[in-house]
Amino acid sequence: MDLGTPLACGVDQHYKCWPIHTVITSDHDEFMHPGKIYTIGDVHGCNVELEDLLNQLNLGEHDMVVFVGDLINRGPDSLAVLDIARNLPGAYCLLGNHELRLNRYHQSGDRSILKDYDWETIPKLSEQDWRFMQEFHPNLHFPGLQTVVVHGGFLPDKPWDEQSVDVVTQIQVMNRKTGKWGKRSDVSGGESWMKYWQGPPFVVTGHTPRSAVVRTKWSICIDTGCVYGGKLTAYELTEDQIFQVDARQPYVTKSLTTSA
Repeated sequence: MDLGTPLACGVDQHYKCWPIHTVITSDHDEFMHPGKIYTIGDVHGCNVELEDLLNQLNLGEHDMVVFVGDLINRGPDSLAVLDIARNLPGAYCLLGNHELRLNRYHQSGDRSILKDYDWETIPKLSEQDWRFMQEFHPNLHFPGLQTVVVHGGFLPDKPWDEQSVDVVTQIQVMNRKTGKWGKRSDVSGGESWMKYWQGPPFVVTGHTPRSAVVRTKWSICIDTGCVYGGKLTAYELTEDQIFQVDARQPYVTKSLTTSA
């Protein structure tokens, strides 16, 4: 919290005061938010684990939840996760590569861009679900905290707010010599973009599942592979705290490592 952050106080919380944070969306809309800010990693349809985590957080009326994207696909109940997020007071959803792909299909009808597992989700989505996913933004900026929340990450040699939606939702690694970026499996000699990111801002991200939270000086990745039998993680920005719940079971088989 910067020292110039104003406070909001109220008798309803025994005269407790909360810092008021400026929040800027990717559409440059600006609003003020008092209270704690919880970011939640990739849920991927794990609705029961999401309920477990929210129960652990014990959210207050002034708290904000930011989902880092990929609420859907792979796990047992994507619709339940969307419903929880849609009806959660103070929640804000960011665009993951899974929502981006489905939104593009919904707009264009181009089936060639879809993955096989998308068809487990698509027939179940209502018009309300489609409209909700179309409201997801690529990033959320907290200038007073010098922090940006995004799904995938950023290229290190370009201003963060000038990068394409494909980059910020899909990047996992990059090869500094060739300039190629993408998924870990697609980039030969690729290293995590986090290794090269020099802030500010500090970046909170998901997208790259690992067995534990990975942190550098200027970034943190909170995708801890819940859908693969790992954990569902929340990171609270204002007090730098981690909260986690274990997956009830692996829903998809995949080995998790701590490497990029």
